Amino acid sequence: MGWGRQFLNLATRWAERLRGHGPRIGITLLPVLFALLHASGVLPLDLLNRLDAIIYDARLRSTLPRTLDERIVIIDIDEKSLAEVGRWPWPRNRLASLTDELFDRQKIALLGFDEVFAETDGSSGLQQLRQLAQGPLRDDAGFARRLQELAPSLDHDALFARSLQGRPVVMGYYFTSDRDGRITGDLPAPVMQPDDGPGGRLSPDVWNGYGANIAPLAAAAPHAGFFNALADPDGVVRSMPLVAGYQGRYYESLALALFRRLLNSPQVEPGFPPESALSRQDRRPNRILLKQHGGTLAIPVDDHLAALVPFRGPGGPKGGSFRYYPAADVLAGRLPAGALRGKIVLLGATAPGLQDLRVTPVGEAYPGVETHANMVAGLLDGTVVARPDYAAGFEVAVVLLTGLTLALGLPLLSAGWAVALSSTVVAALVALNGGLYLGYGLVLPLASALTMAVTAFALNMSYGYLVESRSRRELARLFGTYVPPELVEEMVKAPDHYNMQATTRELTVMFCDMRGFTRLAEGMEPARLQALLNTVFSRLTHIIRAHRGTIDKYMGDCVMAFWGAPVDTPDHAALAVATALDMVREVDAINLAHRAQGLPEIRVGIGLHTGRMCVGDMGSDMRRSYTVIGDAVNLGARLEGLSSVYGVEIIASEATRQQAPAFAWQELDRVRVKGREQAVTIYRPLADGGPADPPDAAWDALLTAYRAQDWAQCERHLTQLQRLDAENPLYRRYAQRVASCKVSPPEPGWDGTTHFETH
Repeated sequence: MGWGRQFLNLATRWAERLRGHGPRIGITLLPVLFALLHASGVLPLDLLNRLDAIIYDARLRSTLPRTLDERIVIIDIDEKSLAEVGRWPWPRNRLASLTDELFDRQKIALLGFDEVFAETDGSSGLQQLRQLAQGPLRDDAGFARRLQELAPSLDHDALFARSLQGRPVVMGYYFTSDRDGRITGDLPAPVMQPDDGPGGRLSPDVWNGYGANIAPLAAAAPHAGFFNALADPDGVVRSMPLVAGYQGRYYESLALALFRRLLNSPQVEPGFPPESALSRQDRRPNRILLKQHGGTLAIPVDDHLAALVPFRGPGGPKGGSFRYYPAADVLAGRLPAGALRGKIVLLGATAPGLQDLRVTPVGEAYPGVETHANMVAGLLDGTVVARPDYAAGFEVAVVLLTGLTLALGLPLLSAGWAVALSSTVVAALVALNGGLYLGYGLVLPLASALTMAVTAFALNMSYGYLVESRSRRELARLFGTYVPPELVEEMVKAPDHYNMQATTRELTVMFCDMRGFTRLAEGMEPARLQALLNTVFSRLTHIIRAHRGTIDKYMGDCVMAFWGAPVDTPDHAALAVATALDMVREVDAINLAHRAQGLPEIRVGIGLHTGRMCVGDMGSDMRRSYTVIGDAVNLGARLEGLSSVYGVEIIASEATRQQAPAFAWQELDRVRVKGREQAVTIYRPLADGGPADPPDAAWDALLTAYRAQDWAQCERHLTQLQRLDAENPLYRRYAQRVASCKVSPPEPGWDGTTHFETH
C-alpha cells in the first residue's frame, strides 16, 4: 500500500507540472501516432522500411566475424578457368573428371552445385553421329559398329551421371515466376507434402515454373535444392528462402539440402508459435524443424520460411571467409592429393560474364555461390537469424513506451536536459536492439522508434523555441533601453541563467584613450571631429566585440570595456590582450588612410588589468547601465594614463600577464600609482607573440642594474639600447631617470618602485 500511495502521489505531482503543456504534449505525440500506424501495418511507410534495412546493413557490417571457415571451400569458375578450359558451359565429361578428382583424389565430404544442367550436352557430336548412322550411313556396318564402340565415351551426360551416382552430391536448380510457367528438367522429391502442417498455415514464396536438371543427372543425384535468392525492394539480397512452394508441394533450398545431407536427411516440418489469441489458421511458421531419431533441430525463419543470410565478411576469393580454388586448377590436378579432405565443396562462378554476382549488405558484387556457403556455415553454427513473428508487436510496444516517455518528459525540461533525455532514449533504443540481435539472434525493427524519437524531440524543441522566443523578446524590450545590445544578445540566449544582480568576479578591464584629442579638437571643425571619432570608435568597437568583450561606456575620447561578464569566459585576460594588440594594428591602418587623405594621425593608449571587481546593473532610477566598479577598475584606468609616460601603446599589469602566458611580454617598470599603496609591475605585450624588441638580455640587464642602483651599468646598457633605437621614448625616459638619480640618489631602502602622484 505504501509503495502504491507513493506512486500515486508522484503521478499526481507530475500531472500538476504538466498542466498547461497540453499543446506541447500533443505536438510530441504526433510522430508517435504515425510510428504506431506504421508498426501496426495500418499505414506502412516505405521510408521507414528502407531505413530499417540500412540500420540492419550497418549493424551486420559492424558485427561481421571476418574469420575463415575451414569447413567449406568454393571451387570457382573464374576468368582464369574460363580462359584455360573454355567458355561455360563446359563439356560434361570435364565436369565428370572434376567430380572424380574431388571425390577420388581430394576425398571431399560433400559436393554442391550452384549451377543447373537443364539441357543435354551436345559438345561431343554424338547426336550428329547418330543421325548419320540412321541416315546417309545407315548401310555402313563398320560405321555403326565403330559408333557403338565410341558412344559410351561420347555420351558426356552419361559420364557425368556415372560420376555423380552414389556420391554425396546436391544438385542445384531454380524456380521461376512468369506468365507461361515454363518448366525444364526433373524436380527432386519435395521435403513436405501438400498440407498446411500441424497447427497453422504455410506461406512460403510460391512459384509457377522451374529450371531443373535433365533426367539422367536428376536420377543419378536425387538430392537437389533451389538456389533462388530474392532481393528486397532496394535490390539488396539479405535473405534466402529455405523452403519454397510449387503446386502445393514444398521444396528445400540448396543450403538446406546440403545441411540435411550432412545430417543424413532428417525429416522436415514447419514449426509454429504456441496458440494464443490467433486462430490456428491465422498462424504462420516461425521455424523449420529437422527431426531425426527423437531429436529436433529448429531453424528460425520468417513467415515466408526465409532466413537472413549470416554473412561472415566481404565476398570473393580475397574476402577471407572461405577458401576459393580455381576450377581449372582442380581439374588439372594441381592441388595436392587430399588437400580438400573432409571439406564441404560448392561449385559456383565468380566470373562477371556468368552473371552470378549479387548486391548484398557486405558487397555490391558478391558471388552468389558464397551466399549459399554463408547459409550452410550459419546452419552448422546455429547463427541463422530471422525477424521473429512478434516483431510488429514488439515495435508497437517500444514506440508507445518511448513516445510516452518523451511526451511526458520533454515539456518539463530545459533545452540541455531535453537533449540529454532524448539522447538517452535513442541510446537505449540502439543498445536494446543491438543487444537482442547479438545476444539472442533477434532482428527487430528500429527505424520507427528511432525516427519517432528524433522527430518528437525536434518538434518539441521547435515549439518550445517559438513560445519561448516571445518571452525573450519581452526580455529584450525591458532591458534593451539600458543594457548594451551585446549583453541583451547574451541574455536572450539563456534567460534563466542570466542575472543582472551585482556580483564580485574576476574580470579583465580595458581603458583605451585617444592621445592628443584636445589638440585635434582645437584644430578641426566639430562635424569633422565627430565623424573622425565615430569612425575610430566604430572600428575599435568591432574589434572588442569580435573578441567577446563587453563595451562598458564611451567617455569623450576614451572607451572602456571588460571581459568575463556577463558570460563566464575563462580566458578573459588573453582575449583582452589580443584585443588591445588588434586595436593598435587597426589604428595603424586608420593612420595609413589618414595620411593618404591629408587627415591628422591619431594614437591610442591602452591600460589592462585583471582582478576582482563588482559587475552588475548599477545607476539611478533615471538611468542605469551594466558596468564594473572597484579598485581593480581604477588601476586599469591608471595604467592607461601611464602609457603616454612610457611611450608605449599598451600597458598591462602583472595579473594580466600571468593569465595570458601565450604572449611575449616586455617588463617596463615597477610602479605605485595614486590611490594605491601596493606596487604593481607593469608590462608591454608584444605583437604577434614574437621576440622582444629590444633584445631581452639587454633590457633585462638594464632593469636589474637600475634596481640595484648601479648607474654606471645602467648608462652602459642604455648606450647599447639607444644605439639600436635612439628615438625610443622608453629609453629616453630611463636615461633621464638615471641622470637624475646620479645627481640625487634615492632614499635608503628604495626597491626600484616608481611613484606617480598624478596617475
